[in-house]
Amino acid sequence: MPTIRKPRAGSLQFWPRKRAKREYARVRSYKKSKENKLLGFPGYKAGMTHVLHIDNRKASLTKGTEISCPVTIIECPNIKIASIRFYKDSPSTYGLKLMGEVFTEKLDKELSRKIKLPKKKNKNIDDFKDFDEVRVNVYTQPKLTGIGKKKPEFFEMRIGGNKEEQLKYATENLGKEVKITDVFRPGQQVDIHGVTKGKGYQGVVKRMGVGLRSHKSEKAIRGAVTAPEGISKIKYTAPMAGRMGYHLRTEFNKWLIKISEKPEEVNPKGGFINYGLVKNNYIIVKGSIPGPKKRIMIVTDPMRPNKLIPNSAPDITHISLESKQGR
Repeated sequence: MPTIRKPRAGSLQFWPRKRAKREYARVRSYKKSKENKLLGFPGYKAGMTHVLHIDNRKASLTKGTEISCPVTIIECPNIKIASIRFYKDSPSTYGLKLMGEVFTEKLDKELSRKIKLPKKKNKNIDDFKDFDEVRVNVYTQPKLTGIGKKKPEFFEMRIGGNKEEQLKYATENLGKEVKITDVFRPGQQVDIHGVTKGKGYQGVVKRMGVGLRSHKSEKAIRGAVTAPEGISKIKYTAPMAGRMGYHLRTEFNKWLIKISEKPEEVNPKGGFINYGLVKNNYIIVKGSIPGPKKRIMIVTDPMRPNKLIPNSAPDITHISLESKQGR
């Protein structure tokens, strides 16, 4: 029989394979929207279950029948807008330059665990006349959940519409709470940004998918042939052992099939493993998402939506509430 060889399987699209800088994702680009609302919303991954729903895909062979589908529950407690940021397009810096920031006077005391709270208000909104874009800094309220955490996440979020509409939205909602229902609707597609599970230092077989060498090979069986003998430098494309996981990844075009304010509809018997009970607003997304339980995900409008996914929510007939404890 011929010798079976398996080349490296690690994608060079994600290089260097290094850990993320922080636990929650950095969203670098948002879809342009004319709707005057936030273009994203954070939530905590609770766990997975399965639902039965009526298939409403146009080209599906099971259209109109009841099918089973794996789903992920994301708990989305209300967020608060902490400050308004004004940007000016600057040719010298090849992009937007921050002109200034205006904080609200109504900040939660838990936010002091994350940032240094401003003692006095240095500038007002009326001080900024010439600007090109308005964004806001938001922070989460993990104290409303049952994950045992008080320190909030604090990050910047963009707003849809032109700059006048952006300023109006930011001014009206400064210091106020924003709900998930103010940003998304059931049935639409979303992109989910998150940091994957960390798996520590792993060998080349698990990390890069290299096949095991023959039992007649010399020395290593799980090692990879990285370069010819005597070469002075090994290329960066050679599969090597190293740290694996805890990477920033984006799942495109996830189907948001439900948004609800009734946690009792999804809480299984005994709660979600390593999470507990959902206590706030939540969303149900078809399929799996990156990251472990309790990790925060940032949900945004889709950059390139899939035309085959329906633009309406399916009729859910059953949500499994059976215990996830394996008993």
